Amino acid sequence: MHLLKKYPNRRLYDTEKSTYVTLDDVRQMILAKESVKVVESKTEKDITRSVLLQIIAEQEIEGHEPLLTNGVLQHLIRFYGQPMQGFLGRYLEQSVVTFLDQQRLYQRRLQQLMERSPLKLMQQLADQNLSFWRSMIHGENAQAPTSSAEEATRGSPSEPSASNDA
Repeated sequence: MHLLKKYPNRRLYDTEKSTYVTLDDVRQMILAKESVKVVESKTEKDITRSVLLQIIAEQEIEGHEPLLTNGVLQHLIRFYGQPMQGFLGRYLEQSVVTFLDQQRLYQRRLQQLMERSPLKLMQQLADQNLSFWRSMIHGENAQAPTSSAEEATRGSPSEPSASNDA
């Protein structure tokens, strides 16, 4: 985990690398899936959330479409102090994790599909279709048990019926 200290001059200092970093550097760390903790240099108070919110705000200022629309933010503000406040935070976090899991699964399946050659893919689809049609044909030709009344109207079992000739 990168421990960053924020100094009164608003600069962030990476204690691991012994260098000052920008908010964009912190964003790059997060994109690289590195954990980050930001504390005030004098009080050691954890201010990670406010720095992360600042990064999100800057992304939107730079023209990225907002993830948290005005409506969502207003709803979130209304939840503060309510009995369900803690539940909502956990729910939102789990929802994002689930969304990301589904996105990874979709991307993996799409990548697998793209790695296949078009001819091989077409051959697999043709084989599946042929198998389907064979099962349909065999299913239609399979004789279901019939009652004696139905046999009488169709003829004797040794005589082929008109429906079997097709």
